[in-house]
Amino acid sequence: MTNHKPRAAYAALGVALAMATLAAPAAAAPARHHHAAKAAPKTAVAAAPTTPPKLLVAIAVDQYSADLFAQYRQHYVSGLARLMTGAVFPSAFQSHAATETCPGHSTILTGVHPSRSGIIGNAWFDLDTPRAEKRVYCAEDEHDPASTSSVPVVSAGHLRVPTLGERMKQQWPASRNVAVSAKDRAVMMMGGHDIDQAYWWHDQGFTSLKNRTLADAALEENAAMLAMLKTGAPALAAPDWCLPRTREIKAGDVTVGTGRFAVAPGVGDDVRVSPRVDAATLDLAARLVKDMKLGKGSAPDMLSVSLSATDYIGHAYGTEGLEMCIQMQHLDSALGAFFTRLDAMGIDYAVVLTADHGGLDVPERLDDQALPSAGRVDKALTPLALSHTIAAKLGIAGPVPPCVPPAAGADPDPVAGLVCADAPFGDFWVSHALPQPQREAVTAELVAEMRARPESAAVFTHAEIAAAPIPHGEPQDWPLLARARASFDDQRSGDVVLLLKRAMVPIPVPQKGYTATHGSAWDYDRRVPLLFWRKGVPGLEQPAPVETVDIAPTLSALIGLPVPAGAYDGRCLDIDGGPADTCRGAAKVATGGHER
Repeated sequence: MTNHKPRAAYAALGVALAMATLAAPAAAAPARHHHAAKAAPKTAVAAAPTTPPKLLVAIAVDQYSADLFAQYRQHYVSGLARLMTGAVFPSAFQSHAATETCPGHSTILTGVHPSRSGIIGNAWFDLDTPRAEKRVYCAEDEHDPASTSSVPVVSAGHLRVPTLGERMKQQWPASRNVAVSAKDRAVMMMGGHDIDQAYWWHDQGFTSLKNRTLADAALEENAAMLAMLKTGAPALAAPDWCLPRTREIKAGDVTVGTGRFAVAPGVGDDVRVSPRVDAATLDLAARLVKDMKLGKGSAPDMLSVSLSATDYIGHAYGTEGLEMCIQMQHLDSALGAFFTRLDAMGIDYAVVLTADHGGLDVPERLDDQALPSAGRVDKALTPLALSHTIAAKLGIAGPVPPCVPPAAGADPDPVAGLVCADAPFGDFWVSHALPQPQREAVTAELVAEMRARPESAAVFTHAEIAAAPIPHGEPQDWPLLARARASFDDQRSGDVVLLLKRAMVPIPVPQKGYTATHGSAWDYDRRVPLLFWRKGVPGLEQPAPVETVDIAPTLSALIGLPVPAGAYDGRCLDIDGGPADTCRGAAKVATGGHER
């Protein structure tokens, strides 16, 4: 194998333990040095392991940017502090341009970029589908008549490659593959097509795949959550180091910067957009480990956990206020409680933690901090506005079939389907109902309109991206076209791709729950932390850039999983910090063979 080194009583406690952690007043953490891991509680030095771990735990923290990790690592004292005693790569890359939940999660355990997995975004438009709705959700089975893009029949059918858990099951039939999150798409992209147990949050509890019976662990978790929802929950305390971030910021009609996550009785969304949903996700994961005896069988098992609260909070309140600070403390605490429970089960487990993408703060706060480039896109870049502008210029009166059927009772807009898109950035599709010459004219006018806008950083056509080579080399050096190419699929990608300027937020009008976002090609959305930990393995920190597609080949080497040549875009990382050399062993971990 090529050796690629980087350059350079718990079940009974259940939710009660996790909720108690959330409800207790937060003590102020002492000031600590930048390398906070050194201040973690001292434990007896464990012997270095000599056999592969029996359980792999892959944790994705949704919207957990490298910037957030750097900003808050000095305050971590629990679960994240433990992980910082392992192998730390503070600047890993989700290398592609479409930095959204579905593409980002798809890279973590497949080892390939979205250009190979086919997951180009959270949604795309298939203008040739016989379904009246042309929007396709990344984790739905649109061939099921019960599925819509907003209320999907959840499936991993669009994922074109296997996940690590699936490869493990193919090699060792006794291996179990379990995935838990607050988001269905995170479960599907990390778990894949063959999942033994799959759970995500829906409304006021966890649900699973169509025709699946909920396990006792999920029923118990849901009962605990419903009991809490019935009475509501008080606001969370903030540690002293969060208090300076308490400052009201007006984003349109929404006020952010002072929230503390009180839960009104019966309001499931209050739980979802709070640290409590992470605690519930981890509690369910721990219950499943115990009940299924994960890590205790004859073959290694895979547990995927995606924690969604950081993303929901980032969207609702931005990344720099009191809300995110409280979330960072509770994320650390909830992870610590989870690891303690795994320890008590006597499992030999290895952990990797990363993120699907980063995020950007609300532009109103950024502007207040003298970042004049921060702003919101104009409504002129919304697909509806572009459809009307182009129709007027080219004399197109319609009717053009809509991208999404109008709401019941609404009058159809005759040209609303001229340009289809999910948002005022990213992929745009031109109606297939037009004659080819007219379609080409609309595409040319769409490119011209976008390039004339002051918010635009780059505009690429489908043909331009298709002609670009697959990017290699260090991801921080990739030009915008290469970043777009890493997100490109010839069958699914749009006719035109719009990349916005740095710090330009594609939300023209902020609303409750959606004031800030991600999805850009810039490094605040592409850079994420990457942490590996296993008991007894010495730590290291490597600042050189790596990629999230390096995770699957690294974990494959760790458990001795043979993989076909060319299966991965990433490379194996030596994470043991010593002479054992994770990547030098009997297993043949196949990568694309590209140096970075």
